[in-house]
Amino acid sequence: MSPRPSDALLGRIPTRQPVLIAGPTASGKSALALRIAQSGGGVIVNADASQVYRCWRVISARPTAQEEAQAPHRLYGHLEDHAPYSTGHWLREVAQIIDSGIRPIIVGGTGLYFQALTDGLADMPATPPQIRTQGNAMTLEALIAGLDDLTADSIDLANRARVQRAWEVRTATGRGLAAWQAETPPPLLPLSQCCAIALEVERDWLNARIERRFDLMLEGGALDEVRAVLPRYDPRLPAHKAIGVPELVAHLRGTMTLEQAREAAIIATRQYAKRQRTWIRSKMGVWHKLPCPE
Repeated sequence: MSPRPSDALLGRIPTRQPVLIAGPTASGKSALALRIAQSGGGVIVNADASQVYRCWRVISARPTAQEEAQAPHRLYGHLEDHAPYSTGHWLREVAQIIDSGIRPIIVGGTGLYFQALTDGLADMPATPPQIRTQGNAMTLEALIAGLDDLTADSIDLANRARVQRAWEVRTATGRGLAAWQAETPPPLLPLSQCCAIALEVERDWLNARIERRFDLMLEGGALDEVRAVLPRYDPRLPAHKAIGVPELVAHLRGTMTLEQAREAAIIATRQYAKRQRTWIRSKMGVWHKLPCPE
Protein backbone atom coordinates (compact mmCIF):
# COMPACT_ATOMS: atom_id res chain seq x y z
CA MET A 1 0.00 0.00 0.00
CA SER A 2 1.40 3.40 -0.94
CA PRO A 3 1.93 5.99 1.86
CA ARG A 4 -0.95 8.35 2.56
CA PRO A 5 -0.32 12.12 2.30
CA SER A 6 -0.70 12.43 6.07
CA ASP A 7 1.80 9.72 7.03
CA ALA A 8 4.94 11.86 6.93
CA LEU A 9 3.43 14.62 9.05
CA LEU A 10 1.84 12.30 11.58
CA GLY A 11 5.10 10.46 12.06
CA ARG A 12 6.71 13.69 13.31
CA ILE A 13 4.11 14.56 15.96
CA PRO A 14 5.37 13.98 19.54
CA THR A 15 2.99 11.65 21.39
CA ARG A 16 2.32 14.19 24.15
CA GLN A 17 1.77 17.19 21.88
CA PRO A 18 -1.81 18.49 21.53
CA VAL A 19 -3.20 18.18 18.00
CA LEU A 20 -5.74 20.40 16.27
CA ILE A 21 -7.51 19.18 13.12
CA ALA A 22 -9.67 21.61 11.16
CA GLY A 23 -11.25 21.22 7.77
CA PRO A 24 -14.45 21.46 5.77
CA THR A 25 -17.31 19.11 6.40
CA ALA A 26 -16.92 15.59 4.96
CA SER A 27 -13.16 16.01 4.44
CA GLY A 28 -12.12 13.10 6.70
CA LYS A 29 -11.24 14.93 9.91
CA SER A 30 -12.71 12.38 12.32
CA ALA A 31 -10.96 9.44 10.68
CA LEU A 32 -7.65 11.29 10.86
CA ALA A 33 -8.19 12.09 14.55
CA LEU A 34 -8.89 8.43 15.25
CA ARG A 35 -5.67 7.38 13.51
CA ILE A 36 -3.67 9.81 15.64
CA ALA A 37 -5.34 8.68 18.87
CA GLN A 38 -4.78 5.02 18.10
CA SER A 39 -1.13 5.50 17.17
CA GLY A 40 -0.05 8.05 19.79
CA GLY A 41 -2.75 8.13 22.45
CA GLY A 42 -4.96 10.97 23.59
CA VAL A 43 -8.60 11.95 23.81
CA ILE A 44 -10.55 13.10 20.74
CA VAL A 45 -12.37 16.35 21.51
CA ASN A 46 -15.23 17.67 19.40
CA ALA A 47 -14.96 21.16 17.87
CA ASP A 48 -18.12 21.02 15.77
CA ALA A 49 -21.08 23.12 16.92
CA SER A 50 -23.72 20.64 15.69
CA GLN A 51 -22.11 17.48 17.05
CA VAL A 52 -22.54 18.59 20.67
CA TYR A 53 -26.28 17.78 20.51
CA ARG A 54 -27.48 14.35 21.60
CA CYS A 55 -30.30 14.18 19.05
CA TRP A 56 -28.03 14.48 16.00
CA ARG A 57 -25.72 11.50 15.70
CA VAL A 58 -26.56 10.75 12.06
CA ILE A 59 -27.46 14.18 10.66
CA SER A 60 -24.31 15.79 12.14
CA ALA A 61 -22.03 12.88 11.12
CA ARG A 62 -20.88 12.28 14.68
CA PRO A 63 -18.47 9.37 15.16
CA THR A 64 -20.30 6.06 15.33
CA ALA A 65 -20.53 4.06 18.55
CA GLN A 66 -17.96 1.66 17.07
CA GLU A 67 -15.54 4.53 16.41
CA GLU A 68 -16.08 5.97 19.87
CA ALA A 69 -15.18 2.57 21.33
CA GLN A 70 -11.74 2.69 19.65
CA ALA A 71 -10.53 5.81 21.50
CA PRO A 72 -11.81 8.19 24.18
CA HIS A 73 -14.15 10.89 22.81
CA ARG A 74 -15.38 14.02 24.60
CA LEU A 75 -18.00 16.74 23.96
CA TYR A 76 -19.96 14.66 21.48
CA GLY A 77 -23.73 14.45 21.94
CA HIS A 78 -23.60 15.66 25.52
CA LEU A 79 -26.29 18.36 25.26
CA GLU A 80 -30.04 18.42 24.81
CA ASP A 81 -31.14 20.36 21.74
CA HIS A 82 -32.67 23.19 23.79
CA ALA A 83 -29.57 23.76 25.94
CA PRO A 84 -27.82 27.12 25.52
CA TYR A 85 -24.29 26.72 24.17
CA SER A 86 -21.68 29.14 22.91
CA THR A 87 -18.01 29.36 22.06
CA GLY A 88 -17.43 30.34 25.68
CA HIS A 89 -19.21 27.23 26.96
CA TRP A 90 -17.13 25.06 24.65
CA LEU A 91 -13.87 26.72 25.68
CA ARG A 92 -14.57 26.19 29.37
CA GLU A 93 -15.26 22.50 28.77
CA VAL A 94 -12.07 22.11 26.73
CA ALA A 95 -10.10 23.82 29.52
CA GLN A 96 -11.22 21.08 31.92
CA ILE A 97 -10.00 18.40 29.50
CA ILE A 98 -6.63 20.10 29.04
CA ASP A 99 -6.26 20.55 32.81
CA SER A 100 -6.78 16.82 33.29
CA GLY A 101 -3.39 16.22 31.67
CA ILE A 102 -4.70 14.01 28.87
CA ARG A 103 -3.38 14.84 25.41
CA PRO A 104 -6.21 16.50 23.46
CA ILE A 105 -6.82 15.81 19.77
CA ILE A 106 -9.30 18.56 18.95
CA VAL A 107 -11.19 18.05 15.71
CA GLY A 108 -13.98 19.89 13.95
CA GLY A 109 -15.16 22.43 11.45
CA THR A 110 -16.24 25.35 13.64
CA GLY A 111 -13.59 27.97 13.00
CA LEU A 112 -14.64 30.23 15.89
CA TYR A 113 -13.91 27.43 18.37
CA PHE A 114 -10.34 27.09 17.12
CA GLN A 115 -9.86 30.87 17.01
CA ALA A 116 -10.98 31.19 20.62
CA LEU A 117 -8.75 28.29 21.66
CA THR A 118 -5.56 29.54 20.02
CA ASP A 119 -6.07 33.33 20.11
CA GLY A 120 -8.13 33.79 23.27
CA LEU A 121 -11.76 34.76 23.88
CA ALA A 122 -13.01 38.00 25.36
CA ASP A 123 -14.82 37.50 28.67
CA MET A 124 -18.15 39.00 27.66
CA PRO A 125 -21.28 38.63 29.80
CA ALA A 126 -24.02 36.31 28.61
CA THR A 127 -26.78 37.78 26.46
CA PRO A 128 -30.09 38.20 28.35
CA PRO A 129 -32.84 36.05 26.81
CA GLN A 130 -35.06 39.03 26.05
CA ILE A 131 -32.33 40.68 23.98
CA ARG A 132 -31.75 37.42 22.09
CA THR A 133 -35.49 37.25 21.36
CA GLN A 134 -35.49 40.85 20.15
CA GLY A 135 -32.53 40.19 17.88
CA ASN A 136 -34.15 37.07 16.43
CA ALA A 137 -37.07 39.19 15.24
CA MET A 138 -34.95 41.89 13.57
CA THR A 139 -33.82 42.07 9.95
CA LEU A 140 -30.14 41.83 9.08
CA GLU A 141 -30.19 45.48 7.97
CA ALA A 142 -31.60 46.62 11.32
CA LEU A 143 -28.99 44.62 13.21
CA ILE A 144 -26.17 46.12 11.15
CA ALA A 145 -27.54 49.61 11.78
CA GLY A 146 -27.18 48.96 15.52
CA LEU A 147 -23.46 48.21 15.38
CA ASP A 148 -20.63 50.57 16.18
CA ASP A 149 -18.34 51.46 13.28
CA LEU A 150 -15.30 49.61 14.63
CA THR A 151 -17.20 46.36 15.02
CA ALA A 152 -18.96 46.73 11.67
CA ASP A 153 -15.58 47.08 9.96
CA SER A 154 -14.21 43.95 11.63
CA ILE A 155 -16.86 41.27 11.00
CA ASP A 156 -18.53 39.61 8.03
CA LEU A 157 -21.72 41.63 7.61
CA ALA A 158 -23.22 38.89 5.43
CA ASN A 159 -23.07 36.42 8.31
CA ARG A 160 -26.29 36.98 10.22
CA ALA A 161 -25.23 34.94 13.25
CA ARG A 162 -22.07 37.01 13.67
CA VAL A 163 -23.92 40.29 13.13
CA GLN A 164 -26.64 39.39 15.60
CA ARG A 165 -24.08 38.34 18.21
CA ALA A 166 -22.31 41.70 17.80
CA TRP A 167 -25.63 43.54 18.06
CA GLU A 168 -26.55 41.59 21.20
CA VAL A 169 -23.22 42.41 22.85
CA ARG A 170 -23.56 46.12 22.21
CA THR A 171 -27.23 46.20 23.25
CA ALA A 172 -26.59 44.22 26.45
CA THR A 173 -23.36 45.89 27.56
CA GLY A 174 -23.27 49.29 25.90
CA ARG A 175 -19.86 48.41 24.40
CA GLY A 176 -19.06 47.18 20.92
CA LEU A 177 -17.84 43.66 20.24
CA ALA A 178 -14.53 45.02 18.92
CA ALA A 179 -13.90 46.83 22.23
CA TRP A 180 -14.48 43.63 24.18
CA GLN A 181 -12.21 41.69 21.84
CA ALA A 182 -9.44 44.23 22.36
CA GLU A 183 -9.29 43.02 25.99
CA THR A 184 -8.97 39.35 25.07
CA PRO A 185 -7.01 37.29 27.65
CA PRO A 186 -4.13 34.96 26.70
CA PRO A 187 -5.16 31.87 24.72
CA LEU A 188 -5.84 28.56 26.40
CA LEU A 189 -3.73 26.64 23.86
CA PRO A 190 -1.36 28.77 21.73
CA LEU A 191 -0.52 27.45 18.28
CA SER A 192 3.14 27.23 19.28
CA GLN A 193 2.25 24.41 21.67
CA CYS A 194 0.24 22.36 19.14
CA CYS A 195 0.48 20.46 15.92
CA ALA A 196 -2.23 22.31 14.00
CA ILE A 197 -3.46 20.56 10.85
CA ALA A 198 -5.88 22.06 8.32
CA LEU A 199 -7.29 19.91 5.53
CA GLU A 200 -7.25 21.65 2.17
CA VAL A 201 -9.10 19.27 -0.11
CA GLU A 202 -10.02 19.64 -3.77
CA ARG A 203 -13.48 21.11 -4.32
CA ASP A 204 -14.89 18.54 -6.76
CA TRP A 205 -13.62 15.66 -4.62
CA LEU A 206 -15.27 17.19 -1.57
CA ASN A 207 -18.55 17.94 -3.33
CA ALA A 208 -18.83 14.31 -4.41
CA ARG A 209 -18.14 13.17 -0.83
CA ILE A 210 -20.78 15.53 0.52
CA GLU A 211 -23.40 14.03 -1.80
CA ARG A 212 -22.44 10.45 -0.97
CA ARG A 213 -22.41 11.18 2.75
CA PHE A 214 -25.87 12.73 2.78
CA ASP A 215 -27.25 9.69 0.98
CA LEU A 216 -25.62 7.51 3.65
CA MET A 217 -27.23 9.71 6.31
CA LEU A 218 -30.64 9.10 4.78
CA GLU A 219 -29.95 5.37 4.68
CA GLY A 220 -28.67 5.48 8.26
CA GLY A 221 -31.71 7.09 9.86
CA ALA A 222 -31.36 10.86 9.47
CA LEU A 223 -35.05 11.19 8.65
CA ASP A 224 -35.98 9.30 11.81
CA GLU A 225 -33.79 11.64 13.89
CA VAL A 226 -35.53 14.68 12.48
CA ARG A 227 -38.96 13.07 12.84
CA ALA A 228 -38.28 12.53 16.57
CA VAL A 229 -37.51 16.23 17.03
CA LEU A 230 -40.34 17.51 14.81
CA PRO A 231 -42.93 18.02 17.61
CA ARG A 232 -40.60 20.51 19.34
CA TYR A 233 -38.85 21.89 16.25
CA ASP A 234 -37.94 25.56 16.61
CA PRO A 235 -35.96 27.10 13.73
CA ARG A 236 -34.56 29.72 16.12
CA LEU A 237 -32.67 27.16 18.18
CA PRO A 238 -29.02 26.72 17.13
CA ALA A 239 -29.40 22.95 17.33
CA HIS A 240 -32.32 23.02 14.92
CA LYS A 241 -30.35 25.03 12.37
CA ALA A 242 -27.99 22.10 11.71
CA ILE A 243 -27.62 21.55 7.98
CA GLY A 244 -30.11 19.01 6.72
CA VAL A 245 -32.56 19.56 9.57
CA PRO A 246 -34.68 22.42 8.11
CA GLU A 247 -34.75 20.64 4.77
CA LEU A 248 -35.95 17.32 6.20
CA VAL A 249 -38.45 19.14 8.40
CA ALA A 250 -39.88 20.70 5.23
CA HIS A 251 -40.20 17.23 3.72
CA LEU A 252 -41.91 15.82 6.82
CA ARG A 253 -44.33 18.76 6.78
CA GLY A 254 -45.18 18.12 3.15
CA THR A 255 -43.68 21.24 1.58
CA MET A 256 -40.81 19.40 -0.13
CA THR A 257 -40.45 15.98 -1.67
CA LEU A 258 -37.65 13.88 -0.23
CA GLU A 259 -35.62 14.41 -3.41
CA GLN A 260 -36.07 18.20 -3.15
CA ALA A 261 -35.05 18.12 0.53
CA ARG A 262 -32.02 15.98 -0.32
CA GLU A 263 -30.92 18.37 -3.08
CA ALA A 264 -31.43 21.44 -0.87
CA ALA A 265 -29.45 19.89 1.98
CA ILE A 266 -26.58 18.93 -0.32
CA ILE A 267 -26.45 22.46 -1.74
CA ALA A 268 -26.49 23.96 1.78
CA THR A 269 -23.69 21.61 2.85
CA ARG A 270 -21.55 22.55 -0.15
CA GLN A 271 -22.10 26.25 0.57
CA TYR A 272 -21.07 25.69 4.19
CA ALA A 273 -17.96 23.80 3.07
CA LYS A 274 -17.06 26.72 0.81
CA ARG A 275 -17.23 29.08 3.79
CA GLN A 276 -15.08 26.69 5.81
CA ARG A 277 -12.45 26.54 3.05
CA THR A 278 -12.43 30.35 2.93
CA TRP A 279 -11.92 30.49 6.70
CA ILE A 280 -8.99 28.08 6.49
CA ARG A 281 -7.31 30.17 3.79
CA SER A 282 -7.82 33.46 5.61
CA LYS A 283 -7.43 32.47 9.28
CA MET A 284 -5.20 29.39 9.32
CA GLY A 285 -2.25 30.45 7.21
CA VAL A 286 0.39 29.02 9.58
CA TRP A 287 -1.33 25.65 10.10
CA HIS A 288 0.11 22.52 8.47
CA LYS A 289 -1.88 21.89 5.30
CA LEU A 290 -2.87 18.40 4.18
CA PRO A 291 -4.43 17.98 0.73
CA CYS A 292 -6.28 14.82 1.76
CA PRO A 293 -5.97 12.69 4.90
CA GLU A 294 -6.67 9.37 3.14
